[in-house]
Amino acid sequence: MKRRTFRSEGAHVGRALADAVAAELGLPVADARRLVEVGAVYVAGRRARDGAARLQAAQVVTVVLEEAGQSPLEASGPPAPLRVLFEDEDVLAVDKPAGLNAQPTEGRVGASLVDVVGAHLGRPAGLVHRLDRETSGVTVFGKSAQATSALAEAFREGTARKRYLAATGPGLPEGGTVDLPLSKDPSRPGRWRATRSANGVPAWTDYRRLFASEAFCLVELLPRTGRTHQLRAHLTALGTPILGDARYGGAGSAG
Repeated sequence: MKRRTFRSEGAHVGRALADAVAAELGLPVADARRLVEVGAVYVAGRRARDGAARLQAAQVVTVVLEEAGQSPLEASGPPAPLRVLFEDEDVLAVDKPAGLNAQPTEGRVGASLVDVVGAHLGRPAGLVHRLDRETSGVTVFGKSAQATSALAEAFREGTARKRYLAATGPGLPEGGTVDLPLSKDPSRPGRWRATRSANGVPAWTDYRRLFASEAFCLVELLPRTGRTHQLRAHLTALGTPILGDARYGGAGSAG
């Protein structure tokens, strides 16, 4: 992610936000205004929505210039049509396609599943769990505050069971449980490591190999906890990262 941060001092004090962004970044005011409108500008740590808002002294302004290789100003194609798997008065279950963010990103680049579901319902939806951008699968939303709270509790308490399928490199053991704690990898920003040598958060993943060949394995994953990048980090710790996972070095990836 590329961003630019500046402090409102001197001529910026009392200036309209869009004008200050335009002057600081050397952009046309119209482009600066669009950055504000799409949600790519933050003032004092909070997303700003009004390009005409006047800056106060010493406020820190952050502008997201690029995310995942794409500018917030670039027009993105329409998201895939929403595939509804189940819907009643309380719950909506949809199939999230790979390549779609579960929720809005910091730079608001492209639509997210939350945006698409909100458009389907005509109101904000209650997201209670997330899948990584490149992961496809069932995602459940609450259609009321009560339903969202109940679903969130089910995921938090572990009464909601989750099952994943993944293709990994060859050599995966037949099955077992990975109980390595997770912590941020200081040498690889945006990546988590599974190790007992750091002060990480507890994480457990049960797994069962469904198919094995000299080229790849197919594995069923049953996470007991729901940590960020848990399955990706645990499979990497086993020496068999998910195929095509560039961030974790899976075969067939660029990383």
